[in-house]
Amino acid sequence: MNNTEIVSKLWGLANVLRDDGITYQQYVTELTYILFLKMMKEQEMEAVIPEGYRWDDLLAKEGIELKEFYQGLLLKLGSSEVENERLRQIYNGAATSIDEPKNLEKLIKSIDELDWYNAKEEGLGDLYEGLLEKNASEKKSGAGQYFTPRVLIDVMVKLIEPKIGERCNDPAAGTFGFMIAADRYLKEQTDDYFDLSPEQAEFQKKEAFTGMELVKDTHRLALMNALLHDMEGRLEQGDTLSANGKWMKNFNVVLTNPPFGTKKGGERATRDDLTFETSNKQLNFLQLIYNSLVTDGTGRAAVVLPDNVLFEDGVGAKIRQDLMDKCNLHTILRLPTGIFYAQGVKTNVLFFERGTKDEGNTKEVWVYDLRTNMPSFGKRTPLTENHFGGFIEAYHAENRTKVEDERWNLFTREEIGSKGDNLDMGLIVDESLSAYDNLPDPIESAEEAIDKLQQAMNLLGQVVAELKSIEVKAGD
Repeated sequence: MNNTEIVSKLWGLANVLRDDGITYQQYVTELTYILFLKMMKEQEMEAVIPEGYRWDDLLAKEGIELKEFYQGLLLKLGSSEVENERLRQIYNGAATSIDEPKNLEKLIKSIDELDWYNAKEEGLGDLYEGLLEKNASEKKSGAGQYFTPRVLIDVMVKLIEPKIGERCNDPAAGTFGFMIAADRYLKEQTDDYFDLSPEQAEFQKKEAFTGMELVKDTHRLALMNALLHDMEGRLEQGDTLSANGKWMKNFNVVLTNPPFGTKKGGERATRDDLTFETSNKQLNFLQLIYNSLVTDGTGRAAVVLPDNVLFEDGVGAKIRQDLMDKCNLHTILRLPTGIFYAQGVKTNVLFFERGTKDEGNTKEVWVYDLRTNMPSFGKRTPLTENHFGGFIEAYHAENRTKVEDERWNLFTREEIGSKGDNLDMGLIVDESLSAYDNLPDPIESAEEAIDKLQQAMNLLGQVVAELKSIEVKAGD
């Protein structure tokens, strides 16, 4: 059984918990609590877990005794009595959503029966990442609303080219996907760091990759993901846009996909080191990202941002001007619609390098349009690295002006300035023959409609059952 099959089997166990009213997101969090214990056993790392609270202790219990023991285990492992900080963080504030003891027992026994030998051969970190990706791709889970597709992460990492000894950061870490991809990229080049000196390998493991995540449960998943990839860099839980995020500075590389939207109620960021005040989250993240880069000529970033960042006027124009002064904004990739699970979201990747001085760094901006006249992406037409082939070739071209590709266009700093520093540019002519070309995939739409109808039928069934039970009681 390979990791893909194991992920499918683990995902299928979510059905066991439907009777407990558990959401997919709660299921993945619950699974994290249980999988951690099993994976520590498989990796012979159970020493970090207090005796009496390990996998075999859990497996030995049944029924009500199991449920009570599991509840106590979650409290114990998240308590201050536990020495290992990562372990405490993963279980901090943990509580089970499973009410029915038999469902908990089935979940634990089903996990124990999986093919863990092959899972270890393929890598437990890859198995867990596959589970997170599965959760994000499931529309009903809601977890993937702005989940960054793995292929896009990998392309961004390859183009940014992190190096050994560099400090890398994601200020909106999510489940730590960007940093794990950067770590994987460097491990592939250095035989899993065995080519490095002990000091270099220690730096890569403990200092090279850092991040911060706002949502507590997502941070828990990120910690587990990092642990299974043998990464121990600083990974904080908190609001990057508050004073708690001020520790993030002097990075060689930033790779990120910040959250979209504005602060609740138009509230402004509470960081006091932002030059421009705005309630727009992306504009705040953009500011803190380019200001967090080192100014020795090595600081660089690749950031996913929605279209409004390119054209919003007022403070938006001032931030873009500041960005182009302090950094060389050399490339913008206009991404296709539909690659994020929230349909219709229009996004871009901005690639920029921090200058050694704070003015006049952007002379020209190259824009690649990967949006117009592209397939409708979704489950039936997944995004692959092949779709980025033309862009990667243009990006790496020794002489970019010689690239013959209609999607690839150059704009001088003067041209951009004459348009009020508006960067919403570079889209080619849409050759769609019909307005119907951009309609959602009919099969996916039908499947979604069926799913909603099924949910409505289940709800009606519950209502009818409740009414019948009331009638019976009235008859008595």
